[in-house]
Amino acid sequence: MTEDEIIAKFPTRLRGYDLFGKLGNPKHVVAPMVDQSELAWRILSRKYDADLCYTPMFHAKMFGEDNPKYRNEHWQTEDSDRPLFVQFCANDPDALLKAAQIVADKADAVDLNLGCPQHIARRGHYGSYLMEDWDLVSKLIRKLHENLEIPVTAKIRVYPEVEKTVAYAKMIEAAGAQIITVHGRLREQKGHKTGLADWSKIKAVKEAVKVPVFANGNILYYEDVQRCIDETGVDGVMSAETNLYNPALFSGKILPTWQMAEEYLEICGRVPTRAGYIRGHMFKLFRYSLPIHVDLRQKLAEAKTMEEYWQFVRDMKTRLMADTDNAKVKFDPGNYETDEFGYRSYPHWICQPALRFEHDKEHSQSKRLLNEAKPEDTSISGAVTTEILSSPDNNETVNNDADVVENESKRLKVSTA
Repeated sequence: MTEDEIIAKFPTRLRGYDLFGKLGNPKHVVAPMVDQSELAWRILSRKYDADLCYTPMFHAKMFGEDNPKYRNEHWQTEDSDRPLFVQFCANDPDALLKAAQIVADKADAVDLNLGCPQHIARRGHYGSYLMEDWDLVSKLIRKLHENLEIPVTAKIRVYPEVEKTVAYAKMIEAAGAQIITVHGRLREQKGHKTGLADWSKIKAVKEAVKVPVFANGNILYYEDVQRCIDETGVDGVMSAETNLYNPALFSGKILPTWQMAEEYLEICGRVPTRAGYIRGHMFKLFRYSLPIHVDLRQKLAEAKTMEEYWQFVRDMKTRLMADTDNAKVKFDPGNYETDEFGYRSYPHWICQPALRFEHDKEHSQSKRLLNEAKPEDTSISGAVTTEILSSPDNNETVNNDADVVENESKRLKVSTA
């Protein structure tokens, strides 16, 4: 179909900056994170100034199958959950369209995951493992562009060569993507090889395409959002992992972890949420406190009911408030120290990004954002390592029901589209 024919078929469907404007010109975007950007978490993130949220990454074929078990377990929304983009991974245009049509009346766009770097994506031939198959990528986007009532968008990773990255983005735009999110890391930048995202490649894409562009990568603090926009010229900034450790990121507020945990559990009290999701969020929110209060780490690993999660948070709050009272220096949010790399020294009870050194410390040049990891501490009973399905960024990670027992110096899995 020609573009004129597509416009005639969907005369009211918004495109490019018309879509961006109708969404409210979103500057703060919560990434698609498998098993971690569920409805309850999106509600909490919107409370703290997230302008646009993505669902977790869904598997298009499983989502669209006539047996709705997978869909019923993972797809959840409500009237206030807007604007909302639903993300799918796929390698079959017809299966992608079938899945997308199911959510078309409850979403503002459908996003194609072209960034997942995990081995499961390689085995399934989706995500970043479609980067060698431009013809299939074009067909997937084009299928939605020609047949779906709402717009199609895409989230990509970069190539080593800026010229190839730009050509890839322009191909995706030509296929029909109305917004492009660029995660500024290579497909190989995952696990212990995760490093800083390359904003210069994001800037090059922004300058080359005519549709809105979101940047993903290197957002640790509120001030990084505007810095990214200034350096790249993008229209909005997406956060995955840092949002998980600090859901108040986009508000600029510096808040205690127990407050975020209480607000999240209150939402879960009215929005049914799987226990595994809750456990994963608790491990991330209290990442820096659990190695100090080890007995509560055990309690969290074994929690299954809402009352058990609430009791864990009540116990942790009591401990952390005592820690604040006993601190030699009272924490002042407006007056903090930074280390040699510019990272802020917050007490362990304050929401903050997860930081670590490169796995190979001998060659490490700086601390890195903890973008993904898998449980390595299996000494805690009740914590079982399970296969991890991840999504597009390096910041979208998913831990299934046996969520992560974190150790301060060890890695937690988090990945993004």
